[in-house]
Amino acid sequence: MKLQQTLERRQHVLDEARLAQRPVAKPDASPPVIEPIHQALPTDPVRVRLWDLPTRIFHWSLVAAVTTAIVTAKVGGSWMSLHGQAGLAIVGLVSFRVVWGFIGPAHARFASFWPTPGKLKAYLQGRWQGLGHNPLGAFSVFALLGLLIAQSTSGLFSNDDIDFAGPLAGLVDEGLSGQLTQWHQLLSDGLLILLGLHVAAIMFYLWFKKDNLVRPMVTGWKDVEPGEPAAIPAVGKPGVRRLPVRVRPIALIAALLVAAVAVVLASGVWWPAPAAVALPVAPADQANSTAPAW
Repeated sequence: MKLQQTLERRQHVLDEARLAQRPVAKPDASPPVIEPIHQALPTDPVRVRLWDLPTRIFHWSLVAAVTTAIVTAKVGGSWMSLHGQAGLAIVGLVSFRVVWGFIGPAHARFASFWPTPGKLKAYLQGRWQGLGHNPLGAFSVFALLGLLIAQSTSGLFSNDDIDFAGPLAGLVDEGLSGQLTQWHQLLSDGLLILLGLHVAAIMFYLWFKKDNLVRPMVTGWKDVEPGEPAAIPAVGKPGVRRLPVRVRPIALIAALLVAAVAVVLASGVWWPAPAAVALPVAPADQANSTAPAW
């Protein structure tokens, strides 16, 4: 019995010795291999809301008003009455756009596309990214608005002594009215040049850059490639914030009221018409008397 216990103890000791001498497997230090997950990237353009409805209505209304003013000025004659009405429409539209440029949606606000030197440099170097007016197009927008303000203002006080007299021509003397008439004619040539450059830029983007600038001004939506920024770049910058939904109708009404007041003031309806000069009337006995034969 004792011999059997002794043999068992020896066997147990030998087993423990063998386990102690067996090399311990070291953990693998290499990181686990993770199979990459391939996710298909979107290739279809993303539709982004760009131009709001009031901005689009303003744009095409201004196109119609300016075209009417240019054509009627070239024709002259009885068409000058329509020319004056188109001028009043331009006054109201530009007044609306100026107000809308401060209280309208982000892309319509002047602060979102003001052409700073940094933006212009980035655009010329091909590094500018964003939606709405690019820095070079912003120069065209501000130049057109400024020129239209000067053109319509000079037209209100002009008088060519033939076919047309502005509704406010009676508020200034003839000398100043004559000078403003000359400026009105000179500015019309500059307006034609600027409009030609504007249309040429649109054609350049359409043919060479394959970017249709007219479609978003009609539909309000722009197709953005997946690699381009789809968010509004102006939001979050100082002075440019999203217009709350509940405030938008109030802002629109305010802009329309300013435009209406501008048209009323420019029309001259508040200015009293000059009193008609009474011509002297000959007495009845003198009017019926016959002149002597000599």
